[in-house]
Amino acid sequence: MSINWNHYDPNDFFDELMGPHGQARPPAKRLADHLTSLEENELEACRQMAEATIHEMGVSFTVYTEEGNIDRAWPFDIIPRTISASQWDIAAAGLKQRLKALNLFIGDLYDQQQIIKDGIIPEHIIKNSKNFRPECIGVKPAHGVWAHICGTDLVRDADGEFYVLEDNLRVPSGVAYMLENRAITKRVLPELFQKEDIKPVDDYPARLFDTLVSLSPRAIKRPEIVVLTPGIFNSAYFEHAYLAQQMGIELVEGSDLFVDDDDCVYMRTISGLERIDVIYRRIDDLFLDPEIFEKDSVLGVPGLMRAWQAGNVALANAPGAGVADDKVVYAYVPDIIRYYLDEEPLIKNVKTYLCDDPEQRKYVIDHISELVVKPANESGGYGMLIGPHSTKKEQAHFIKLINADPRNYIAQPTLALSTAPTLVGKGQIEPRHLDLRPFILQGKDSYVTTGGLTRVAMTKGSLVVNSSQGGGSKDTWIVNGEKKDVI
Repeated sequence: MSINWNHYDPNDFFDELMGPHGQARPPAKRLADHLTSLEENELEACRQMAEATIHEMGVSFTVYTEEGNIDRAWPFDIIPRTISASQWDIAAAGLKQRLKALNLFIGDLYDQQQIIKDGIIPEHIIKNSKNFRPECIGVKPAHGVWAHICGTDLVRDADGEFYVLEDNLRVPSGVAYMLENRAITKRVLPELFQKEDIKPVDDYPARLFDTLVSLSPRAIKRPEIVVLTPGIFNSAYFEHAYLAQQMGIELVEGSDLFVDDDDCVYMRTISGLERIDVIYRRIDDLFLDPEIFEKDSVLGVPGLMRAWQAGNVALANAPGAGVADDKVVYAYVPDIIRYYLDEEPLIKNVKTYLCDDPEQRKYVIDHISELVVKPANESGGYGMLIGPHSTKKEQAHFIKLINADPRNYIAQPTLALSTAPTLVGKGQIEPRHLDLRPFILQGKDSYVTTGGLTRVAMTKGSLVVNSSQGGGSKDTWIVNGEKKDVI
């Protein structure tokens, strides 16, 4: 028995593959037709092939639990998400615009702070930011860029348009899974890659490498670049190793590096010392350098900040970039774009209430059962309250938290997140909510992935897509030749 799309019901949510009358949206037509042509046993064979490929390729992620760290196979859905190239081009331009403005903003904060003097953003918002680093004041990174790799989370609401949910400018992860999702899907649905004009994603490692090369403080043909990882127990270690291997560069831990008396960074190798020009660091600011930050950190490199401040090594992302990776600052990004670029934002923010503002705080407390409340600097879906799915006790707890530290909380409406068909059982397809994390690079040039990492809430009705919270993933197809997604 094959799929019958007439029985597929997205429950009034905007579904990215199927329109309201059981018709496939234009970018998804060939995919929907192909899925219809498959018998139940063929669909199950595709799922099993994907599972076997994940194990064969060793695609995994780590979940932190009270019992310890658990290494899990990557949760993957075989049905791709499709987006029209014309709509994606607009989104990509908006993402470049956003990162350009955010980099100007970060640079300004560590220099003249003109945006504060001009009253665009209140001084106390930055002064009380957990990620503002006074040690970065006066530093001038290459090309004026602080956040070289950004993962911006996008969602589509009931209108089918993209909205920015948050910016990840510290140590964004997930791009390796985007690349592996494509590799798995090519094995599972090879015939569709022959029929469809699907934009490729496999140039990302080369683009990342070029971005890192452009940061080198030494004008040499082949700068020495490394990926700095916290080690094998980090949840994204698979990605660290994968990207280093794809770029043909060394994967190192803090103990592999040292800073000499001339403030240059060297790597210990079996053939002697090698000077390092660029470090793609996957370690949070506070663990980078025990001379400056956490004194007992064994993850970083003593003296690394000295070397960076002296201009002898480039760090991507630069320390201090996280000041713009703050859900309170997020609310000001449209104004930041207008201030630095004199342009209107090409992608809208989700409506956001700042608990720091007394009037907005009152609204949040009065309507807490309807809103999503988030702390300013948590990630991975932790520390948040989803009002409609919360208890009175949980709501009361969050009201106490908000009143105790208003600056640390924002609230947003519960979005009608878009859905896409997901294989949930043998031959059984149901809608599941999803988001999208494209990756934007900025060095000498800028680049946006064609699509990104689609994350899926595998539990029926859930809005939580993070892998650490039980979410899954699927391939993202940017399909050429179609004018629009909506029919």
